[in-house]
Amino acid sequence: MRILVQRVAEASVTVDGSVVGAIDAGLLLLVGIADGDVPELVPMMCDKIANLRIFEDDNGRMNRSMLDLLAGAEDAGVLVVSQFTLYGDVRKGRRPSFTNAAHPDIAAPMVDACAAWYRAAGLRVAAGVFGARMRVHLVNDGPATLWVDSNEMRRPRRG
Repeated sequence: MRILVQRVAEASVTVDGSVVGAIDAGLLLLVGIADGDVPELVPMMCDKIANLRIFEDDNGRMNRSMLDLLAGAEDAGVLVVSQFTLYGDVRKGRRPSFTNAAHPDIAAPMVDACAAWYRAAGLRVAAGVFGARMRVHLVNDGPATLWVDSNEMRRPRRG
C-alpha cells in the first residue's frame, strides 16, 4: 500500500465536470493498493498519516498532526483519491506496467476503508470516485509532500 501525502491549502476532485469531493486546508491522500495488500494495512497506514507532524505550530515548525488540529478545533480535512498508477513499473520499455496494482475488487474496499478510518477518527473527509477518470486540483501548502509505503514501514530504520 502506498499513499502520497500532500499538505494542501485546498484540494478538490472532479468527475464528469462535477466536483465530487473538496476540502480547504488539510491533506490530499493519493492511495495505491498493491496486489497482495491486505485490509489489515489500512489502520496502520492511516494512523501513521493522521499522526504525522507536518502542520506548522505557532513557531512555524512542522510540529502538529491532523489529530492535533482536530483536538484544537481547527478546520482541516482529508481528501482520499484512489491512484493505481502509484504502482506503475517503468523499469522496462516506455509504457508503464500496472501489473503490481491490486485488482479493483480488492483495491476499492481498501480505499473506502481509508476514508472510513479518517471519518471514525472525527476528521472531515471527502473522496474521489474509484475507477472514474478524475481531475484533481490542489494547492500544495509548503510544498509538503511525503511518500508512505507499507513495505518501507515494516523495514527497520538505519541507526
